[in-house]
Amino acid sequence: MAGLLTRLKHLKKRFDQINEIAYKIDQLQKAVGHFESRLTRQELTSTPCLWDFEFKVYSQWGEDGIIQYLTKRMDIPTKVFVEFGVYDYRESNTRFLLQNDNWSGLIIDSSARFIDQIKKDELYFRNDLRAACAFVTRENINDLLSTNGIAGDIGLLSIDIDGNDYWIWESISVITPRIVICEYDSLLGPVHEVATPYSPDFDRAKAHYSNLYGGASIAALDSLARRKGYSLVGSNSAGNNAFFVRSDVVGNIAVFTPQQAYVKSKFRNSKDKDGNQTYLGFEESRSLIGEMPVFNFSGNKLIKMKELF
Repeated sequence: MAGLLTRLKHLKKRFDQINEIAYKIDQLQKAVGHFESRLTRQELTSTPCLWDFEFKVYSQWGEDGIIQYLTKRMDIPTKVFVEFGVYDYRESNTRFLLQNDNWSGLIIDSSARFIDQIKKDELYFRNDLRAACAFVTRENINDLLSTNGIAGDIGLLSIDIDGNDYWIWESISVITPRIVICEYDSLLGPVHEVATPYSPDFDRAKAHYSNLYGGASIAALDSLARRKGYSLVGSNSAGNNAFFVRSDVVGNIAVFTPQQAYVKSKFRNSKDKDGNQTYLGFEESRSLIGEMPVFNFSGNKLIKMKELF
């Protein structure tokens, strides 16, 4: 028994050391982010292309830099964000805003385990952050926002739920963010206005074993954005996130068509029927889900994805 206790104490000490290293890495990331943020402010007039301002601190790709660029180009009286689909919030579009720029915000995820983990992290008491556990649908999104005290003219909305993104944004009416980041499906191309048919319980992992099916085209999101009063200002270089700015505050930020902003994605996240990663390329991935239905807004009907190409 004494030997077991000694081993447990040793393991706890190693765990504490790992946590300390993780904390130092986190601080280093923030320091690099501060430096990159200063460079962004100095280079605001260098180019209208969002790619040139990318850097990653907490975002999955280079969204942190793009967000810094956009927020420095406009007046944002209410520095509040909303992001849903955050998992454990270690990798997200809004965490750098929270910790670097002292924004406030609401994050939502369907996993109670992740939300509990976030609330136990020291960032939760160090910052004005609210975390809510909910499976976001177009039926409940406005209630979720209102219940958590989010309304009106806010700074930024980030939508990444791997499927119903278009339909959720379409349904949001209680907030008018100045910046909207919405995931698009590069496999659907830049021309056709299409999206996965809405289902309140849509689960990308269950919809098709490949984990490739689910989302909207950048053209569909652009059409929706214009109806809601937004302008497409670009995409990230990874080809999965489109950036929109409310048209009344877009100012001299360059505006693009879907064809101009579209990026053909190169990341490979396909799986086989046993859940193993298969690393299929773009065309192979597109073919694999060719029989799956998409809603064609131009024809107001369901078609098979393969009919688009």
